[in-house]
Amino acid sequence: MYSIGYDIGSSSVKAALVEAATGKVLARVQAPEEEMDMDAPESGWAEQDPELWYRYVVETTQKLLARTQVQSDQIKAVGIGYQMHGLVLVDKNHEVVRPSIIWCDGRAVDTGHRAFKAIGADECLSHCLNSPGNFTAAKLKWVADNEPDNYARTAHAMLPGDYIALRLGGEPTTTITGLSEGVLWDFKEKQRADLVIEQMQLDRDKLCKVVPAVGMQGTVTEKAAAETGLTAGTIIGYRAGDQPNNAMSLNVIRPGEVAATGGTSGVVYGVTDRMAFDPDQRVNSFAHVNYTEDSNRIGILLCINGTGIAHRWIRQQVCSPGTTYENMELLAAEVPIGSDGLHFLPFGNGPERMLQNREVGARLLGLDFNRHERAHLVRAAIEGVAFAFVYGMKIMKDLGVELSTIRVGNDNMFQSEVFAFTISTLTGATIEIHNTNGAVGAALAAGVAASMSADLDAAVGQQEVLGRIEPREADKPALEAAYARWETSLRNALAANR
Repeated sequence: MYSIGYDIGSSSVKAALVEAATGKVLARVQAPEEEMDMDAPESGWAEQDPELWYRYVVETTQKLLARTQVQSDQIKAVGIGYQMHGLVLVDKNHEVVRPSIIWCDGRAVDTGHRAFKAIGADECLSHCLNSPGNFTAAKLKWVADNEPDNYARTAHAMLPGDYIALRLGGEPTTTITGLSEGVLWDFKEKQRADLVIEQMQLDRDKLCKVVPAVGMQGTVTEKAAAETGLTAGTIIGYRAGDQPNNAMSLNVIRPGEVAATGGTSGVVYGVTDRMAFDPDQRVNSFAHVNYTEDSNRIGILLCINGTGIAHRWIRQQVCSPGTTYENMELLAAEVPIGSDGLHFLPFGNGPERMLQNREVGARLLGLDFNRHERAHLVRAAIEGVAFAFVYGMKIMKDLGVELSTIRVGNDNMFQSEVFAFTISTLTGATIEIHNTNGAVGAALAAGVAASMSADLDAAVGQQEVLGRIEPREADKPALEAAYARWETSLRNALAANR
């Protein structure tokens, strides 16, 4: 028996077909080959047509069936991971009312801040764990205020993943995880966040009914079956936003476990059983995929803008033409830990949330023209990004994330030994490298609803671990000294930026 997982991004839709009993991936595909279109009607806006996402769900499903020759009646469940914080509005006939306002659209920032101030910081954070900020509730309020005709036509306000589930199953639904990412879940009262809904004067009837994030959410309709090639009655068994989904895909479901990625920007996502929120809003907290009203599983999300982009900048601007990341690793190994006093603040990709949205810029400190060479610059850049991760993880630890294991995919900056060992040694955590992605994880989780796995532990616990990185105690004193020097420079930069 098999399942399919979808990862609905703003650039592409990825899909994977997985054998439930073994976790074996039969095929992975994506569409389109180039990035999806994104519209910006005004500066700071970002919109997409939800129909595009469904079109590529259809295309990837057909590709998987053709490539594997698996019969559709052997596919028992589908799961959906999706870009977080977007807003999709549909009318009573389930037709899209306006283009989706997606995750990176900033038009509702002021709307969210006004609501946060009106509700009160302590009240909002203790109940919802986050400010409405630029999340889905604020985007819905923006439509109500600025496009009243569209708001009036709206029967259901939903997230991108909810829309795909609607197209596949015909029913408008959401999850607690989804409500929390929109700042529409009250963790204290264990219900929709009335304090946000009432302050924003939103119509609660426009919110969808709640189904389990992992479990029976609906079944594929005859219409969707004809469009995709699936069999009518196939279970829709899982749904979560991309960061909770990526964490779950890496088997991060228990308190103390952490997922991380170091792409253009970096993300650390840790699970705690405490109702954790950050008064300074440097990190955000959401209901994890296995959160229930009886069991707190809170995902704490840290985002670092200046990570892989800093690594790439050093390669392009400092290294010789043709230098690969593997070459950079060899260069970094030529110099000692701490780069002989040279250190790098990698915050050159805009305001950093974990620095309270301050823009301190990238800085190279301690440069000695008579001592430092290209290899020092390379190692300082890699260490600087690793130190930024450690700095953020210290914030998360204060909120109850006890770092024991950090799970990562076999890609991006975690392929750098210097980078990975620096983080492992300074945090004391083991880094596990897993052979998976978001689409694969969504497929495995969906299998739980179809009784192909006993539970979520069994579903994602069978995936392949490619390797483990353990702390190097012998290197710890040198790394702690280098990190202390880096953190002092960061604090000085923050003080100058006030």
